[in-house]
Amino acid sequence: MAMSEKTAEGLKNTAYIADLFGCSQRRVRQLVAEKIIPAEEMNPYRFDSAKTVRAYVKYLSEKANAKKLKAASMEDLEKEKTIAEVELKQSKAKVARMQAEELEGRMHCSEDVEAMTSDLVYSIRSMVLALPGRLAMDVAKIGDAAEASARIQQECYKVLEELSHYEYDPAEYRKRVQDRQGWSGKIEDDPDG
Repeated sequence: MAMSEKTAEGLKNTAYIADLFGCSQRRVRQLVAEKIIPAEEMNPYRFDSAKTVRAYVKYLSEKANAKKLKAASMEDLEKEKTIAEVELKQSKAKVARMQAEELEGRMHCSEDVEAMTSDLVYSIRSMVLALPGRLAMDVAKIGDAAEASARIQQECYKVLEELSHYEYDPAEYRKRVQDRQGWSGKIEDDPDG
């Protein structure tokens, strides 16, 4: 049917609306069922063309705006994804720098510092605990308290002298790092430290 066909009341039929919208009559019936366009009469459908066109234009505008919003939100998601990827790469680079500094001995992990400090404490402990055995015979032979005190002081200075030579060993530290990281044998020791 052509666009000029009208019913007696001035309402348009489904064929007229389908031709006006450039779609099938079935699609017009779907639009009515989806409550996108209003039908003035049912069975057969009859439409007020002005109301129907306004409703359809509103539907198409909302659909277009929804697509724009979806596109905008997709752009936002892409931006967020890019930012997250950049932050992840920066974090990985920071971790790699820290690992390199640790291997070079410029930065120390608290676990390794604790282990090396414990080694020093155990060295001090063993030296102090060895004093009575080293001094017992000497002090027992001395009859004067001042002389015994001087002998004990002499041994204490000897222990302090030994401790003054205790040094941080970069090779030992590097070995600890490699063992802790599971890198043993993978990284050659740098002879320059």
